[in-house]
Amino acid sequence: MDFFPRDKQWGLTKSVYSPHLAQEMVWLSGLLPYEQASTVWARIGECELPASSLWRQVQYHGRRLQTYVECQASVAAVDLAQWEPAHPQPKGISMDGGMVNTREEGWRELKVGAVFDIQTRFEPHPVTGYLTKMAHGVGIHYTAVLGSKTEFEPVFEALAVAQHVPQATHQGVVADGAAWIWDIADYLFPHAHQLVDWYHATQHLTRAAQLRHPDDETDRHTWETTMRAHLFAGAIELIKTDLADTPAASKAHYFETHQHRLNYEQARLAGWPLGSGTVESGVKQFKQRLSGAGMRWKLANVQPMVTIRAAVLSNTFDALWAVA
Repeated sequence: MDFFPRDKQWGLTKSVYSPHLAQEMVWLSGLLPYEQASTVWARIGECELPASSLWRQVQYHGRRLQTYVECQASVAAVDLAQWEPAHPQPKGISMDGGMVNTREEGWRELKVGAVFDIQTRFEPHPVTGYLTKMAHGVGIHYTAVLGSKTEFEPVFEALAVAQHVPQATHQGVVADGAAWIWDIADYLFPHAHQLVDWYHATQHLTRAAQLRHPDDETDRHTWETTMRAHLFAGAIELIKTDLADTPAASKAHYFETHQHRLNYEQARLAGWPLGSGTVESGVKQFKQRLSGAGMRWKLANVQPMVTIRAAVLSNTFDALWAVA
């Protein structure tokens, strides 16, 4: 049965219910905070829909969608390393985290994963500044979990399977230096090319430069420029040697730990993105919906909205709604 206007208000009783309208309400709530969604609905639909009604639809249908996603994760728990490659389209993989404020436990980390296809376009070279072909992620699909690495891993695995990562001849992981990310990468994607995000790596160089030349800005800039060229070329031994026995010696540990993930020229030539902007952008978009001014979530209500938001950002909401 369709909704019908009652004094320009649409109720949400079981007897006055439209699955299609419920779908649109949940989608809009995944796009905007409830009050804003209510305002948009009133302006475009020319009828009032209280924020509380949107909230109730999200609670019911969000849990339904979440249950389906979790079930898919449970059946997708396969050893990805055993899959035979079946297509040449390279697949990019990235992970990152952002904080969400909960009523019961305060700030908790939302772990976000992204899987994407790769295209190249001309952009300035990170070191020389000359226009050159640079790879970027397109067709991005997201998933996210407010929880531990153990809870996130099977959900991200399910997304990778759904996006045919196991069959990809070429797989690449690009992310920052967080240990939990590389633990998952090693386990789920053992044959993937690994790369630390270029911008995170250069931030460590900047900190090292400040320790290396604390009192001379000219020397500091010259040193950092030289080391950036070494970093891009993958000449990590030169950086480590230069840092040894200096006030910046402690920074050598970072480059030692990630040495096999720091050959950017090789990655560029192989067609891999050098930055993790795909997932960092995703984290920001999750936070726009989940960490706005004054937002604090009950733990029971976060994950349903996370599931909805991931589907909205991935442009898969309608498909998820149809099968869940």
